[in-house]
Amino acid sequence: MSAIEVGLKVILLFFVLVTIHEWGHSYFAKRAGILVREFAIGFGPKIFSYKKGETRYTLRILPIGGFVRMAGEDPEIVQVNPGQTVAVKLNKQNQVSSLYLDQLDRRSNVIIGVVEQIDLERTLQVSLDVDGERVTYPIDPQAMMVTKGTETQIAPYDRQFGSKTVGQRAIAIVMGPVMNFILAIVLFLIVVIMSGVFTNVKLDSVLAGKAGEKSGLHKGDIIISIDNQPIGDDREKLVTSIQSSAGKPMTWVVDRAGNPITLKVTPEMEAGAGKLGVVISGDRRSATFSEVITGTYEQVVGTTIGIVTGLKKLVMLQFKLDDLGGPVRTAQVSAEFAKMGITYLISWAATLSLYLGIFNLLPIPALDGSRLLFMGLEALRGKPIDPNRESMVHFVGFALLMLLMVAVTYNDILRLIKG
Repeated sequence: MSAIEVGLKVILLFFVLVTIHEWGHSYFAKRAGILVREFAIGFGPKIFSYKKGETRYTLRILPIGGFVRMAGEDPEIVQVNPGQTVAVKLNKQNQVSSLYLDQLDRRSNVIIGVVEQIDLERTLQVSLDVDGERVTYPIDPQAMMVTKGTETQIAPYDRQFGSKTVGQRAIAIVMGPVMNFILAIVLFLIVVIMSGVFTNVKLDSVLAGKAGEKSGLHKGDIIISIDNQPIGDDREKLVTSIQSSAGKPMTWVVDRAGNPITLKVTPEMEAGAGKLGVVISGDRRSATFSEVITGTYEQVVGTTIGIVTGLKKLVMLQFKLDDLGGPVRTAQVSAEFAKMGITYLISWAATLSLYLGIFNLLPIPALDGSRLLFMGLEALRGKPIDPNRESMVHFVGFALLMLLMVAVTYNDILRLIKG
């Protein structure tokens, strides 16, 4: 597989995982009537942008996530104050459809005046002093403010994030991780269908000089039983038996080219567990419907337990910097899975999607879990937390996450240099 093909697959993997997450936020925000200003993949400077409807879709240079910018989440950048000279353009309903804040002498078919009073959120009206006469115009709920060549749609209060009920806002936030969970389930389902189920447990390879070779195991051996316990197609049972038997002789019965052979197999202690130096596989057949459902369930549950265990160690600070990986390491591992084949890549994509969903639900400032925590506190208190304080918490959390990202990325690069 060429490096270009591998690179494209890794980029597609990242794009799908982030897009499905942000789509969950965007779709349910729009369903609640919230104005979604931007749907972004990546952070940093824009490299591509186009607008469809009310939303601008952007691709940004740093592939470390994405975001959906909803009206009202942050203070509006463009402000219009009394005493400011502006130009307004009216539509056929005599409503202000465009509000120009600069280059007024270059605007055509407009009314120029000094703002006496303006409300862009609730009453949607503007009063102007035009040549000494006060005139008042209603403002179109989708009116545009134009300054420095940039159009910004106004956001009436009922289109803002904060105007919605706690339930509506919570759904818009939680559906990002939920979409990652749904994607993971679908991908694991595809993996089970493509892989089928094992009909036996076979040794795909036996590493030279390791305990397995010393015990007489050969590539292609089908494991029938261990210590009189049938193995069948239970790979987990085999792995558990090996790991728990370091230094202990086990009686194996294997099928070698149709002949049963009995061997004394003794795993060696390595990294705290018994090891043989063998790669386990098996013959496969197509999975039945019930086996697909069961296999998918086992994949999702097993992977979730592994992710939660890893995150628990992270929270308890039971890790070293080398245990962490940022975008560089994730891309490196993704490339390795891409080289192994489409089934492995889909399985890895499912794992990453599950991880992304779980990680985002942690109550860490700037993540979805933290925002849901604030909404829960609001529901208990009966009133929202001070938006400025909440924004500061999220800002600090985001800054700390970026510092951690820089640290692990630097470490990833050093690891690549050192090989």
